[in-house]
Amino acid sequence: MAADPSIITRDLNVLAKDTKNLYESVTIVSKRARQISAQVKEELSSKLAEFATTVDNLEEIFENREQIEISRFYERMPKSTIISLEEFLNGELSYRYPEEDGPRQIF
Repeated sequence: MAADPSIITRDLNVLAKDTKNLYESVTIVSKRARQISAQVKEELSSKLAEFATTVDNLEEIFENREQIEISRFYERMPKSTIISLEEFLNGELSYRYPEEDGPRQIF
């Protein structure tokens, strides 16, 4: 996941080149971004669950340096939308239309 985290102006014609429709391209990118976001959230939750305590006593709660470092690592990661857009523009995403005769739905 080595996408550039800075803001870049994109050519909409390039984005719509494969699908011939800008809105379909945006839908594909957004669905992939949701998948990436869910994966990252699950991964972060599982790592932070290791530090969960069963005691609710305020005196026993303390800063855990490893937990803070894990959180900072995930905060520095590029956003899921940037990653999915890069994947789409590089041709790394596959998409399909389930029914060509019916309404178009992207999965």
